[in-house]
Amino acid sequence: MNSAPDSEWQQANQYLLQGNYARAADLYEQAIAAEPEEKSHYWQLGLMLLLQGQEAEAQTTWLLGMAEGESEEIEQWIAQLIQVLQTEASRQAELGAYQIAWAIRQHIQEIAPADVNNLLHIIALSIQLETFTGEDLTASGIIELLQAEESAVDDKLLLLVLQEVLNYAPEEPAVLTFTQACLHHAQPPQAFIHVVMLASIKLDYSANNSALAALFAELCWEREPNNTEVLNNLTLFYQNSRQYYKGITSAKLSYEKATSLVEKIYRNYLLIRALMSASGHWQSACSALEEQKELILYIIKQLSKEIEEAADIYLYNTAFFFPYVTDAPSQNRFLQNQVARISYENTQKFSKELVENYSYTSSDTRNITANKKILRIGYISHCLRRHSIGWIARWLLHHHDRERFQVYAYLVGQLASDRFAQQWIVNNTYRSYIIEPNREILKQIQSDEIDILIDLDSITLDIHCGIFSIKPAPIQVSWLGWDASGLPAIDYFIADPYVLPEAAQEYYTEKIWRLPNTYVAVDGFEVGVPTLRREQLDIPSDAVIYFVTQGGYKRHPDNVRLQMRILKEVPNSYLLIKGLADEESSKAFFAEVAEEVGLSGERLRFLPIDPSSEIHRANLGIADVVLDTYPYNGATTTLETLWMGIPLVTRVGQQFAARNSYTMMMNVGVTEGIAWSDDEYLEWGVRLGKDEALRQQVAWKLKASRQTAPLWNAKQFTREMEAAYSQMWARYVEANQ
Repeated sequence: MNSAPDSEWQQANQYLLQGNYARAADLYEQAIAAEPEEKSHYWQLGLMLLLQGQEAEAQTTWLLGMAEGESEEIEQWIAQLIQVLQTEASRQAELGAYQIAWAIRQHIQEIAPADVNNLLHIIALSIQLETFTGEDLTASGIIELLQAEESAVDDKLLLLVLQEVLNYAPEEPAVLTFTQACLHHAQPPQAFIHVVMLASIKLDYSANNSALAALFAELCWEREPNNTEVLNNLTLFYQNSRQYYKGITSAKLSYEKATSLVEKIYRNYLLIRALMSASGHWQSACSALEEQKELILYIIKQLSKEIEEAADIYLYNTAFFFPYVTDAPSQNRFLQNQVARISYENTQKFSKELVENYSYTSSDTRNITANKKILRIGYISHCLRRHSIGWIARWLLHHHDRERFQVYAYLVGQLASDRFAQQWIVNNTYRSYIIEPNREILKQIQSDEIDILIDLDSITLDIHCGIFSIKPAPIQVSWLGWDASGLPAIDYFIADPYVLPEAAQEYYTEKIWRLPNTYVAVDGFEVGVPTLRREQLDIPSDAVIYFVTQGGYKRHPDNVRLQMRILKEVPNSYLLIKGLADEESSKAFFAEVAEEVGLSGERLRFLPIDPSSEIHRANLGIADVVLDTYPYNGATTTLETLWMGIPLVTRVGQQFAARNSYTMMMNVGVTEGIAWSDDEYLEWGVRLGKDEALRQQVAWKLKASRQTAPLWNAKQFTREMEAAYSQMWARYVEANQ
């Protein structure tokens, strides 16, 4: 172009940047009149028309520019036109004009339907516009294009789009196939595997879709079969999605590949978890637990360099299962306290930046006074939803004194606030956050200036180890989720007069803070409509029904043997068994124990998991007596049993896990059914089965307790918790003045 058209070109470009497409179009029309052979004028004029919404006119202009060209020329002109459209689509996307960018790329797709990179841009734009569905992947043909070896794909763009798709709609059916195609194309695959595994982990612990998480992890494992981190996560996904035998097989394979001591401890924990969750593999689980004990004792003794360099390996909950097998609190607490201490020290050593920036000791500017008018209380949990933690903790949040306590909730890893969380958590807190367990949560806790931080999950969630080890709040407390974590950074563990014996402080690193009555209380539970009838189960109307509702972890053979003996001694009695475990191995396990004591397996009934907690509670009403587990009692299940007015038989031990039902029964004023030995457990089970009048008396006591018992007075409980918080704060102020 000569100088005059050059000037017009610059002016047209200025009009484009200003959004004055009509003036730019006028200049390009003049340019075509002056230089009809210059094809770029046609491409630009068509673009200006397209930006004004004149799609048909734009296409006509482009066709006019290509008229009477030879095939090679047309191919070259198409490439030029696509380049013009791509440049403008990218510019519009950078401006945030996603709809315009999407429309431009639709025209590119019409011109070059096999341009895989353009299709990737379209997918990314549809996600920005929130119009993306799985059909976009199948209809566009992008999956087939990615599977073709000759496809020229921008790997960085592909990785970015895969990440966006997995974040936006991982549960769309076509996304799994798209992911497989991306992994097939990726060279090398490591970055893609990292993105897919992050999405899988989120599906597992946030979306509660472990089965789909396992499918994604399988794709990564197929692509990189020596990646043991993928295998470890796949093992967890199998177990969480109740694919028990796959979980056991993959856990064994993972353990075989372990090379370091720390890896052996963690992967042996995965194997124990797989065996115990399945049910029926008790001896194998005990053997693995014995090995775990030796490994942990060795690592405590050695404290070798290998351990110090293992900051990214989770040791925190590898002692989790010992209380399920033995009621030996001194030994079990020692193992837990030591692995927690190692985890804490690793965090302090390898996360120095986080410690320096987010520990309250180095960043706190708040006014530390004893007469502080409002204490800021923060609750952290992955389970503040329709979960045992949510069902119980909601009442404390509901009754908190808003004039004296400013309550914050950190909902770790949840995808969204569901109706339950909105009603009971969000609406009952000063602020609630759906937040990831990383520096984001530490920064938020620091910004909120939390005075007392409460861990509701304890050892059930290892990611809390890093948060609480940093110590972002002056006072840190463990309550509700499980036994105490043993982290040196936790100040207090909430208990009561019953759930821990008097000598328990000897084997706890946290200061045990005993509330005056109970460490837990609720105002009640929602109950649905029962779906279970005796006739469905082929049980006579005059039969005595025993009920046990615990998963594979809690099915200790010695305790199950006592349950079978109770059944044998009570004529016309049946046992209903419900809980998460492998159905086939569970039936074989219970049948074997029944045969040992001379009981017919015909008196056992195995129930499926109910569709909701409300229906489960309603169906408890079919039971005459509920038999608790030992050495690991029920907790929420015990609360539900007592709320429904059903007699319970529990065996009391010495550890926290063996005294949950005991404290709850003491706090409803019922001692009938509390056993201090195996013989007493057997006696109470038989007596309650044979004595209908006694059962009715206990049921009446339980129903009457709703009006008077501390267990059913969450408001009183909240006042007691608040008094504890105030006293903790006063002690802290006194110690730091």
